[in-house]
Amino acid sequence: MARKLKVDKVLFTATLLLICISVVMVYSASAVVALERYQQPYLFLTKQALWSALGLAVLVMAARIDYRTYRNEAFIWCLLALVVLMLVAVLFSAPVNGTRRWFGVGGLGIQPSELAKIACVFFTALMLERRMHRIDDLSYSLLPISLIVGLVVALILLQPDFGTSISLVLVVAVMVFAAGLHYRYFVGLALIALPAIYLVLVAAPYRRRRLLAFWDPWADPLGDGFQIIQSLVAVGTGGVFGRGLMAGVQKLFYLPEPHTDFIYAVISEELGLIGATAILLCFCVIAWRGLRIALRAEDTFGSFVALGLTTMIAAQAMVNISVVLGLMPTKGIPLPLVSFGGSSLLINLLGMGVLLNISQHETKEA
Repeated sequence: MARKLKVDKVLFTATLLLICISVVMVYSASAVVALERYQQPYLFLTKQALWSALGLAVLVMAARIDYRTYRNEAFIWCLLALVVLMLVAVLFSAPVNGTRRWFGVGGLGIQPSELAKIACVFFTALMLERRMHRIDDLSYSLLPISLIVGLVVALILLQPDFGTSISLVLVVAVMVFAAGLHYRYFVGLALIALPAIYLVLVAAPYRRRRLLAFWDPWADPLGDGFQIIQSLVAVGTGGVFGRGLMAGVQKLFYLPEPHTDFIYAVISEELGLIGATAILLCFCVIAWRGLRIALRAEDTFGSFVALGLTTMIAAQAMVNISVVLGLMPTKGIPLPLVSFGGSSLLINLLGMGVLLNISQHETKEA
């Protein structure tokens, strides 16, 4: 019988630190923008504080619910059906910056693609637990996963949201790899997917421009290369100790959306290398403890869920930080647990709550 353990305090502390930093830095990054656009300097601070409080309440609730509750097949299929309906409904919503990723419910912006990540993690974990004994039998093990996750990814691409689609595919791929799928199948699938990825990249003119700007941002410093250049300027001028909290310059209408996609650049400029490293260390701790929980989980389902949720946070953080540092083309992916955003913050904290619950059912000594 599994020994009941206390919640992983190290994981909880790292998560709480990121939330606290988030509230402070969202205000620092958004105050001037909010004052200029809405005449309310505390607008984004208030919203982020409310979402953080709600998210922490959800985390505590999820940490108290036995994760084995989610193994129920009817629950997972209902959750997937809800996600698909929401992803279809959002396609008929009013566009925001040329995309249809949100729709309003009671004055709140809901982003269905965030919930889709949790649903796909639960579904993939359930399928792998039941079918991993024949993991190399693709029609038996991977076909159901490919069909359902492929449908969800296709709907997210229609929004369009290429970054979230790739993140979701990466999370599922890591879970399948951990189940023991032979590497030759990954090579084959990658070769098959490359033409499709190329077509997706070149189909939209703005994606082509982003890719070209990534290779040489200085070729169009006032156009498509503007975001990358301003981000690198912010990171570079921060030095070791930073300019000081609220003293950043690039957030003053140079960096686009400094409180969302480029908040790590603001942190680097204002808190310097020390602050940027602290954020990176928090995500490293989350990845470490999450993988530890996955290895020590009581059952296979819990192990796969823990791995999926950890990859969901770590991969998104890696992509966002890489974009800010000019290591990847610009994508609309926020920094998890730090960037401004209600749906993203809420779902990520829900995932952390589930992860904390799994940590209470470890089968080995720490």
